[in-house]
Amino acid sequence: MEPGPPEPPGQSRWLDAEFDRLLTFARGARLAGGGFGRLDDVGVPTSDGTVHTWITARMTHVFALAHLRAVPDTAPLVDHGIAALSSLLRDGRHGGWYASIDAAGRPLTSDKRAYDHAFVVLAAASAAAAARPGADELLAEALTVVERCFWSEAEGACVESWDRAWTTCEAYRGANSNMHAVEGFLAAADVTGEQVWRTRALRIAERVVHEYARGNAWRLIEHFDTSWRPMYEYNRERPDDPFRPYAATVGHWFEWSRLLVSLAACVPDPPGWLLDDAAALFAAGVREGWHVDGRAGFVYTVDWDGKPVVRTRMHWVLAEAVMAASALYGATGDPDYEHWYRTWWTYADAFLLDRARGSWHHELDPDNRPSATVWSGKPDAYHAVQATLLPRLPAAPSPAEALRRSRSGQAS
Repeated sequence: MEPGPPEPPGQSRWLDAEFDRLLTFARGARLAGGGFGRLDDVGVPTSDGTVHTWITARMTHVFALAHLRAVPDTAPLVDHGIAALSSLLRDGRHGGWYASIDAAGRPLTSDKRAYDHAFVVLAAASAAAAARPGADELLAEALTVVERCFWSEAEGACVESWDRAWTTCEAYRGANSNMHAVEGFLAAADVTGEQVWRTRALRIAERVVHEYARGNAWRLIEHFDTSWRPMYEYNRERPDDPFRPYAATVGHWFEWSRLLVSLAACVPDPPGWLLDDAAALFAAGVREGWHVDGRAGFVYTVDWDGKPVVRTRMHWVLAEAVMAASALYGATGDPDYEHWYRTWWTYADAFLLDRARGSWHHELDPDNRPSATVWSGKPDAYHAVQATLLPRLPAAPSPAEALRRSRSGQAS
């Protein structure tokens, strides 16, 4: 029998094949000395031997998802990540996790960052859902550190960073780290059964999105001072910063959108604004991010009038957009979301997937040619892998827990 036509991008078998292709590339991140390395364009860890906590945690999460999907030989990779997060990257003297260490195991920076700790929580929660040894203990420790050092009950959000000894807190509040705290908190709540983490995730979302983004034409504000006053001019001189770019980051509008849908699906008596705000953020992302400079793709950032600032196309923005489209389609049944889902996967298939060297181009220039002005290489597989997986999972529970329940026959 002649094979049928290839399945369109974004459909189930196509997503399975892409998941497998991404995972093959990601396996190369394993470092013999512990943790996972930052990958270059061909899937080789960078030669300086640096181990980043955020990369190690995100890759541990990815391999936990793979293990829960019964992908062979991924359990040892989860264990490899848990081992690094439990020892190599952990500050045994002061507690918490270094942002990064060099090849000799020495910390490269002295600060302890909420961004990194949010991903430690996510990695540990996913590994715990996968029943890997040491994951429960790591998760308990990570949540204790977050509770003691990062969560501010008065602010209803997380502070940004501390020095190594936890004596001086950075005079800055960031939406990015708090967004990933929401993701980590929801995963932790699913594994531990502790509702307080969902409550805290909702409080963060209410502050960052419902209070500030809603009042700013849905151009999500990323940078605040310690009183949560917006810092509109923050990093104007470094508009393409990979973690704290100037002005509004379009991809985060989609990322928050899908997280709001997840919150609406898991918190008791969810407020109606969750789905309303998710839809509004999505619409703003389409209106001000997609094809706005006459080229296909999403711009990276826009200013406070909605005009493009950095036009570079980031792979993670596309990944978050397809996940948000899928989540909103599942929540509302509106066919417009299915249209955008198909449109954006077609774009990814045409421009982002690197079929010659593996994985996805992490960055494209405005003409959709590979570039490296913000991100060099293909550091990790977190966004792309989730984009192949989350559209086939419910909005809640979190991905690892949903896969665990599926394997055990439990209803979601």
